[in-house]
Amino acid sequence: MKIGIIGSGEMGRVLATKFSNLGHTVSITNSRGPSSLKQFAEEIGAQAATVEEVTKNKEVIIVSIPQKNVPDLPKNLFQQLPNDVVVIDTGNYYPNLRDGVIPALVQSGIDSLWVQEQLGFPIVKVFNSILATSLKDLGRSKGENNRIALAVAGDNTKAKKVVFKLIDELGFDSFDIGTIPQSWKQQPGSPIYCRDINRDELKKRVEALGDEWSDMRKKIIGQRNADEVLMKADYPTYLKGLQ
Repeated sequence: MKIGIIGSGEMGRVLATKFSNLGHTVSITNSRGPSSLKQFAEEIGAQAATVEEVTKNKEVIIVSIPQKNVPDLPKNLFQQLPNDVVVIDTGNYYPNLRDGVIPALVQSGIDSLWVQEQLGFPIVKVFNSILATSLKDLGRSKGENNRIALAVAGDNTKAKKVVFKLIDELGFDSFDIGTIPQSWKQQPGSPIYCRDINRDELKKRVEALGDEWSDMRKKIIGQRNADEVLMKADYPTYLKGLQ
């Protein structure tokens, strides 16, 4: 597939490397321009590109940038995309750690619903609830015991099927959370966030959350803020505590 990746942070680079190794045609961009990515792209067999090139004639576009930078993306790039393009959002909102306060997100609390509104194009939420290091190193063949499952949310069934296939190629199982408004279940602070658990355990934890965002909002947002404090103070201990 022709895959464009916007963002060259740890997750963007891992996805670019993995998909390129799997034989997909990958291009990647960042805010600093193609020259900053030339060496990396050459090493993995991808193409360093502008944001316009990354979104042109692609089947899948992955947005992997800080939430605060989403409004800076050119709106016309997404509004002019063919309907069958799959747009993936890997991001999370970290108001204390990185993004600052985004009033609309404080009000709604659902990260990817806001991203979808900003882009003006349907998205699929995935790769936000796994660490880039886990995505890089912990993939397993289909059918292996305790294969890690990734949460997926989106309004477009066909787009999610494409994502399920890509996830399987990467060595992971998928679990369909539901629509984008349901994606709060995989946000920071939820019991499935960065847990590296199999599909059965993920399903059990999601079902325990129920369907009412209002009932869980304070708990999840409170936990997210607590997690950010721990991440700042002692990241290795934070990660160990998630398992």
